[in-house]
Amino acid sequence: MKEFSRTQRIGVQIQRELASIIRKEIRTPDLGMLTISEVKVSPDLKYARVYVTVFGGRLDIEQSVLCLNNAAKSLRHHLSQRLTTRTTPSLQFMHDTSIEYASRLTALIDSVQVKEK
Repeated sequence: MKEFSRTQRIGVQIQRELASIIRKEIRTPDLGMLTISEVKVSPDLKYARVYVTVFGGRLDIEQSVLCLNNAAKSLRHHLSQRLTTRTTPSLQFMHDTSIEYASRLTALIDSVQVKEK
């Protein structure tokens, strides 16, 4: 059984802490429900890509990601107070398209199954 690498462990910790910080600190009701699906940390721990999925809310996906990226410095500051690492990675928020991709694949498979019957 292979252990998680350090960057993976830190990514999981950042994911957990950011979810809590965003819930408490970002007070934009237009944002809707936000899910952090994955955090990929660079090997040198200087950068972290945060993949998010947004449900509901009045903002579209691009606006939601832009809102998060505008708040990235503040979120990084709050994150630095919770992490035990020497440096806190710069945060870059990105839209996670994996859920939509899986939904499209499911719809395609369902349409093929209906045609076969």
